[in-house]
Parts: sequence; C-alpha cells; structure tokens
Amino acid sequence: EATASVDNETEELIQQATDILLRERTSIVIAHRLATIKSADQILVMDKGEIKERGTHDQLIEQDGLYRRLIKLQFTELVV
Repeated sequence: EATASVDNETEELIQQATDILLRERTSIVIAHRLATIKSADQILVMDKGEIKERGTHDQLIEQDGLYRRLIKLQFTELVV
C-alpha cells in the first residue's frame, strides 16, 4: 500500500494525486488503511476470502458491520 509508511501530510498528498489519476476510470484498489478508499464509488469488504459487505463509505458506516468496526478501530488508534 502506497501510504503504509508515510506521515499524515504525505499520505494526504498521495491520496489527492491518486484521486486525480483514478478519476473517470474503473480501478481496483486493495487497501488496509481505510482512509485510502473513503471516496470510492463502491467498496467491497472482504473477510476470509468472502465479500461480507458492499456499498459506499456512507452506506457502510450506517450499517453496524465489519467496515464500521474497522473504521472505528483505525481512527481511534490515530486519536490515541
């Protein structure tokens, strides 16, 4: 993952560049840092090789599922 070992400012710059490069294109992005995919048109949440959830960031946040739990974990770690 391109943003795995960079500071927050560099991660934001990489994300902005990626958004420009992917605009108007179909792309598959595999991400562990969920901030990387928040603006995706469609997010597939996989667990043990199976698609468990599908939707936009906002749709998945509204559900009390795996994506929401992962978001809470990642962003809680950033705050602590």
